[in-house]
Amino acid sequence: MAMPRFWRERVLPWLESLFAWLGYSFVNRWGALERGYRRPLARIALKLRFAFYPLLVVGALGWLAWDWHHDRNLASAEDAIFDQVIKLRPWEPKPSGKVAIVEIDDCSIAQLGPWPWSRQQHADLLDALDGAGVRAVGFDVMFVDASNDDPGGDATLEAMAEGGGGRFLFGATRVPPGFDDAKGAIPVSQVPGAFPLSANAQRPGPRVALLRPYGEAMRKYSALVDIDRDADGVLRDVNLRGEEGDWALPSLSLRLASVASGRAMSSYPASIRVNWRRHSRLPYISAADLVLPKPACDPNGVPDLKGRAVLVGYTAAGLNDAKPTPANMAMPGVEVHAEATEALLTDGAIWMPPASFKYLLAAFLVAFTGFAFWRGEPAWELDAIFVASNILLVVAAFIGLTAFGVFFDIFAALGFVSLCFGLCRVYAAAQRGRAIGNDDYRPQFDAQRDRWLAMVRLRFVPDEAMERRALSRRIREYRRRLRGWLYHGHEAVAIEGIVEYKHWLWDALVDVNVLTWGGPDRATVVATAERELRSLREYLAGRDDVLPDDGSVRVASLISTIAVEDEPITDTRARVSHMLGRLLASTDERPLSAHDSFAADETGPQAPA
Repeated sequence: MAMPRFWRERVLPWLESLFAWLGYSFVNRWGALERGYRRPLARIALKLRFAFYPLLVVGALGWLAWDWHHDRNLASAEDAIFDQVIKLRPWEPKPSGKVAIVEIDDCSIAQLGPWPWSRQQHADLLDALDGAGVRAVGFDVMFVDASNDDPGGDATLEAMAEGGGGRFLFGATRVPPGFDDAKGAIPVSQVPGAFPLSANAQRPGPRVALLRPYGEAMRKYSALVDIDRDADGVLRDVNLRGEEGDWALPSLSLRLASVASGRAMSSYPASIRVNWRRHSRLPYISAADLVLPKPACDPNGVPDLKGRAVLVGYTAAGLNDAKPTPANMAMPGVEVHAEATEALLTDGAIWMPPASFKYLLAAFLVAFTGFAFWRGEPAWELDAIFVASNILLVVAAFIGLTAFGVFFDIFAALGFVSLCFGLCRVYAAAQRGRAIGNDDYRPQFDAQRDRWLAMVRLRFVPDEAMERRALSRRIREYRRRLRGWLYHGHEAVAIEGIVEYKHWLWDALVDVNVLTWGGPDRATVVATAERELRSLREYLAGRDDVLPDDGSVRVASLISTIAVEDEPITDTRARVSHMLGRLLASTDERPLSAHDSFAADETGPQAPA
């Protein structure tokens, strides 16, 4: 179908003109914005030169050291990534069957009576669990004071605690340290269940104030139910003990796992990161279904509890001590203890490198990055490597956490390194921009000011015996050193882009570089060019024992007037192009020497035909 004439002749030309104007206006304004901060940055780079990189490394290492001894923000930044992986991973570990949760839920309260229950009801629940053949029971319930209304139930519960011989554990809590000198505080070494952290632990140790169960046997078999959250309020790591001097007070999950496994409490770590689950949760059993003759809350009945470790706690509305975790922002506290016990009994805790690892890794990579840029701007392929590495690490985090329970929490470290790498790239871009004459970083060529132009073609000529692979490495090193010299703030302007990297002519022109100098007259341009060529030779030779060991740098040069007063800019451009073409085609080369001179271009100021 033919386009309407009005659209083709009126609307389309108008749209083309509009977009051309918009593009031109945007580019000009955007360029002015970039020059506003890039030229000052280039002036800073001209003064600092390569000192910026060691200064950045020192600053970054200083911040890492400060953060390690203060808030550890680098470590905290990993938590958000961990939370997301936990929520998004495709599958979760299945419960082992070694741990179960008995919940005092709404149904149990409806069946057995309102809360608080009598001590006899707790004793009945414990007796039912004992009859079911459980290996050990941990009560995430506080029995601080004896009951005035049920002294018989108190005595029964205390007798069961004594008869259990440590199979039944009861909750205790640490009172704030400000009460450690108050009446009732005892030396930590005399707290039942406390264990030394070293062979030379001092007795009796500092005094501690605890809220413990009312009965002597219950106090003997008690453990801490305290749970500490991370700085952001989310519970990820479960502390297994409270340390007081040279002694440790076990948590309920630690002591329960020790009883169930027969393993010494001191053999476990101070804390673990639980492999939190959202869907394959540990089994829950209503307390009423254990006590009543027939199940009243779960029609499926009570599962086999023989040989299991059981945690008892409340989940009923109004009683639930919910804790925010990566898997559930309102996880019952009893489930937290149960998950920790499960992790200890199955060795299912998430393995993570030591906390210092990410700081040492960040320090090493920052120092390595600074050194790489200090030697000279590294290849742009490193940027792609950074991105690819981060993607691979995200994939590895999902696979490791999902399949193996391993989480390398180094994302924040790599992010910090990437920030430093980005700063180095920005600074190197300012160095490069000035060196190649980008007008965002330095004033453009001005035909009214730069009437004369000197051009030099540099070419690295290897020794005949050099192997191809060695030649590639040597040319790369030569170009890096040439960039290093340019970035030190010389007046030479390099012409980039004769061929692009990996171009099909790369092998033919990889070693060709062109430097230019401009000035108002021939004498000024010659003096500047010769001085800087001597400087270049000294710079290159200073990084080799002898410059021509495996090759030499050859020079071809031209100098000419390239601008005539009041001539059109198109003529100046043609003359510069002609001069560059003659230089590239020149066969008159000489070694880069301590003294270099120029042959005048005798063609005069007229542009070539």
